[in-house]
Amino acid sequence: MIRRISLSALAVSMFASLAAAEVDFDRGGFDLKAAIADAQVAVPEPELEKGILTDWLFGKKQPAEWTIMVFSSAKNDLEPFLLKDLNEMEKIGSSAKVNIVAEVGRIDGYDDTDGDWKGVRRYLIQKDNDTSKMGSKMLQDLGMKDMGDYKNLAEFGKWAKKAYPAKRYMLIVSNHGSGWEKGIEIPRVTKGISYDEESGNHINTPQLGLALKEIGKVDVFGTDACLMQMAEVVYEIKDSVDYIVGSEETEPGDGYTYDTFLGPLVKNPAMTPADLGKQAVNAYSDHYDGIDQGYTQSVAKAASVTKLLTLTNAFVDSVMAAKEKTLAVSARDASINYAMEENRDMYDFARRVVEGSKSADVKAKGQALMNFITGDLVMLSRARDSKGGYWSEPKQYTLSKGMAAYFPAGSLGDGYADLAWAKASRWDEFGVWMNQR
Repeated sequence: MIRRISLSALAVSMFASLAAAEVDFDRGGFDLKAAIADAQVAVPEPELEKGILTDWLFGKKQPAEWTIMVFSSAKNDLEPFLLKDLNEMEKIGSSAKVNIVAEVGRIDGYDDTDGDWKGVRRYLIQKDNDTSKMGSKMLQDLGMKDMGDYKNLAEFGKWAKKAYPAKRYMLIVSNHGSGWEKGIEIPRVTKGISYDEESGNHINTPQLGLALKEIGKVDVFGTDACLMQMAEVVYEIKDSVDYIVGSEETEPGDGYTYDTFLGPLVKNPAMTPADLGKQAVNAYSDHYDGIDQGYTQSVAKAASVTKLLTLTNAFVDSVMAAKEKTLAVSARDASINYAMEENRDMYDFARRVVEGSKSADVKAKGQALMNFITGDLVMLSRARDSKGGYWSEPKQYTLSKGMAAYFPAGSLGDGYADLAWAKASRWDEFGVWMNQR
């Protein structure tokens, strides 16, 4: 069987043989495959030369159904976990209808497996059952690029869409995450994802919005990272994506289980973006249910995020007009929160205010917000209560309904005013009001 054949040679060979066989192309019921077989034309093996014949006959290669793009910075203490993720992807591998491409970076200090290579590489993920090392094809060695630079995330996304065109795209950023802010370190910096210990950089929330805008429309955006599913983040990226998958709480180091996530997609590449978002939530949740570990995970509809702001404004305006500050503060302090203590679930907060309010307007506006979060905004939210451990108390994560927000216990964090959510909403004014004495 011929394994390599040029397009021109194929064309000449095929038509010469068909002509010699006196094939009548105008005849009714013409069967091209049968005619080729009868003419004994040597054609490439389909699995080795996918699309060459159809590309030539129909003018261009048909796009895949999906391209999954994974931006995975293992340039920190997550290196062993992220290398494991890549091997989980290889259990499934790309197919004719689903491309899985990854950009992954490594540095010294955390893991020396798989040849202990360093730098940033791009891979087409291919099926491979050796979980001790990657067997996929390396497409590019980019050297020591900064994976904490949003411009490099944008470059990866644009490259992947051009090199592996598809009808639909999912972008996953896999690394540390911290909600909208980094935390108590000095100086405090606007929150981010994709921490690169070599450069000391990370992608903050406004930069994440810029990167996605530059990449162009993405059907599903997922963060295999901690604390990312919150109003401040989803509002920043809402115009560049359709569905947003993330966790209100920290994720275990193991993060996504990529084989159970990607396997159903490869079996059913016609999966819609909404269905793939739900599949990401379910695969993650099923894994941690199976090992009895607490978690949160949800998928939100980006088209509904603008209404989230409208309903939130109406609710907080009503609470402030009713002068129910004591109630608001007690509800805030009692609401389920996460590893970043000032990150709290929006639904749980609204529920506590509604239950304690004496104002009919506050109750109505709060209930409208609650109904919207669990109805139109969050398409699927799953959680499991934590039993706690040596360093932590048990936590009732099932109070979480899929969307967190920043509830400052004092003054607003540095950089908060730079967020699109803060500029467009009255959430920052509400936070300041609650803390005024």
